Amino acid sequence: MEAVVPAISVVMPVYNAERYIAEAVESILNQTFSDFEFIIINDGSTDRSLEILQRYAKQDSRIRLISRENRGLVKTLNEGLALAKAPLIARMDADDVAFLDRFHLQAQFMDQHPEVVCAGGYWEVIDEAGRVLTLLKVPEDNEQIQVLALKGHTPINHPCTMFRKAQVQELGGYRGEFEAAEDLDLWLRLGEIGLLANIPYPVIKYRFLASSVSGQNLTLQKQSAQSACQQAWNRRNVKYSYEGADWRPVNTKKSRFDFHLKFGWWAFNYRQRNTAVLYGIKAIKLLPGNMEGWRLLICALIKPLPACNS
Repeated sequence: MEAVVPAISVVMPVYNAERYIAEAVESILNQTFSDFEFIIINDGSTDRSLEILQRYAKQDSRIRLISRENRGLVKTLNEGLALAKAPLIARMDADDVAFLDRFHLQAQFMDQHPEVVCAGGYWEVIDEAGRVLTLLKVPEDNEQIQVLALKGHTPINHPCTMFRKAQVQELGGYRGEFEAAEDLDLWLRLGEIGLLANIPYPVIKYRFLASSVSGQNLTLQKQSAQSACQQAWNRRNVKYSYEGADWRPVNTKKSRFDFHLKFGWWAFNYRQRNTAVLYGIKAIKLLPGNMEGWRLLICALIKPLPACNS
């Protein structure tokens, strides 16, 4: 009997995500588009992640659960790609939450645009506690996305993506030499064989974990991103200036203060007054002498909220 091929293969690596994994899994299992397999690879978690995943795997036959020793993100992603049966791959991270119509919207878009090899979407930013901070609307057309990627930005958010398996395999999948920027490297290479896009709808709630990173990790991310861009410039015979920005606070008070300010103003402008107040207080606790923290707090407490965006 011929095996049934699902329309979508969802690939989700998991490493020590016990706090958020249930919400992430349920947001996939409850999708309005149900023709998918859910490949979950437990990459050597040492917390209760595997126990939680095993419970869900017993409840839903669409889950294909693999558990083994830790091998790192890039090897885990490529393992998921190799296991996938469907022509479309949807990425998911273990601490994010998918909007329930995500697969319906993205699969429909990919079906209507065969020239597109990878599509992301808008994404709502939430913090560690699930508080909503903002909605980030990213460029939708190929030309803008390509230029941003060539400058070192990541205009397609990795866990938002749906891409074509055949084209990614043709390129050799994710490349380990670009650790911490393996997604940017893949978008740059995919953009050389097809079009890139973002659909104009929010597809995930992206959980921004504000824990600081070491200077070593930040340096690795920048080096990998710059190297991916340089190689793309060489392949395409073009030259851009690298503009990649820091993606996490480093372990200094000033860096954490700046990120708290960003979160607070995001929340205020997204009409989340209580969250803006919270981040104003967090900023002031870090640097009480910096007036920008007080400015955020006072505005969050007394200033009228911005009008709703259409």
